[in-house]
Amino acid sequence: MHICVLGQGYVGLPLAVRAAEAGHAVTGYEPDRARCEALAAGSSYVEDIGDERLRAVLDSDAYYATSDPQDLKGFDVAVITVPTPLTDRAPDLSCVRDAGRVLAEWIEPGATVVLESTTHPGTTRDVLIPLLEEGSGLVAGRDFHVGFSPERIDPGNADWRLENTPKIVAGLTEGCLERVKAFYDTVTEVTVPASGLEEAELAKVFENTYRHVNIALVNELSRMAHTLGVDVWHTLELAATKPFGFTKFLPGPGVGGHCLPIDPVYLSHHVKARHGQTFRLIELAQDINESQPDYVVRRLQDALSRRFRRSVHGARILALGAAYKPGTSDARQSPAVEVTERLRQMGADVTVVDPYLPEGGSRTIPFAAEAEDMGTGACVADFDAVVLLTPHGEFDLERLAAEAAFVLDTRGVMTAASHIERL
Repeated sequence: MHICVLGQGYVGLPLAVRAAEAGHAVTGYEPDRARCEALAAGSSYVEDIGDERLRAVLDSDAYYATSDPQDLKGFDVAVITVPTPLTDRAPDLSCVRDAGRVLAEWIEPGATVVLESTTHPGTTRDVLIPLLEEGSGLVAGRDFHVGFSPERIDPGNADWRLENTPKIVAGLTEGCLERVKAFYDTVTEVTVPASGLEEAELAKVFENTYRHVNIALVNELSRMAHTLGVDVWHTLELAATKPFGFTKFLPGPGVGGHCLPIDPVYLSHHVKARHGQTFRLIELAQDINESQPDYVVRRLQDALSRRFRRSVHGARILALGAAYKPGTSDARQSPAVEVTERLRQMGADVTVVDPYLPEGGSRTIPFAAEAEDMGTGACVADFDAVVLLTPHGEFDLERLAAEAAFVLDTRGVMTAASHIERL
């Protein structure tokens, strides 16, 4: 089939490449011309898709990247994987609307359109379908098929990838569902049919709301445990020995990425705007998780004052990690970036090191006893404090423990010691 994937980011590019590998002729539509040029040259900016894998589908002519809407003509299945960010803390569906308008011109009878972008229940039916019908002059469910299939991409996760992660599929009608399922059966191992569009849309935002709320719970627990002088990390290990009724979540500097800071807001905002009801747990979790970077800064500030009788202002601080999770360069909504910015606003001299983000610091891992080039010619011992924000596997934690004057470990991956505090 001729497959068009609108949006070639963390979600769209893996889908496009996988579909090409499955034998489809794939057009990757990306309005950003610079991105298109990079893809055409075989250079991937998405870590889950290596350059060799991208070049293989390019060389076989199974994949083509374009910013020209005319290349969408004649598609059998079109999948919309565009961003759904927050603007002024409110859901922004402008990219979905733009994609719908672009796509509508090229819909032919029998074609299938699927929305993968995360959004609130009702978006496919109330926002996308009217745009597709108006622009095409066709009727959804009769002349062409429409569905929703929430993305479940976890950047940097080598175990759960697009092809082996169960894929929820939904359709406007039974016939639509059959077409949507038939396509995803060619690119994923397991498809899970939903009874309706809204149920599939709600399932996606609830998956991330579940994580968001539980992370907020352990973040607040860690604060209370610190106040009580209790080791929260050991407490969580003990609780996790229960074989039923408990799922282990861990504290951290906050939440980041393309899902947790955004998706629950789509649900709570929609419920309040449409029905005037408040989703109290989501709003409370948002408050807790958004304040976590400030809590990290306060903990570091208290430690500097208590241990060295000095303030954050003027202190030399080494921040390890800028991405929101280990093993990836994804820094979207990263709490690590927020911590760094707050420290700098307070007058700290902060050096950021992230092996996946050269623009965030040196790629050199600065854990040698002798001075090592970090872009500053400094070594770990030259810093007043180290704050471990993202525990990339490349960081030598044993040497860090041996050489640093003080470490605030926000991820609980180091052994507590006289000079190492865990959040």
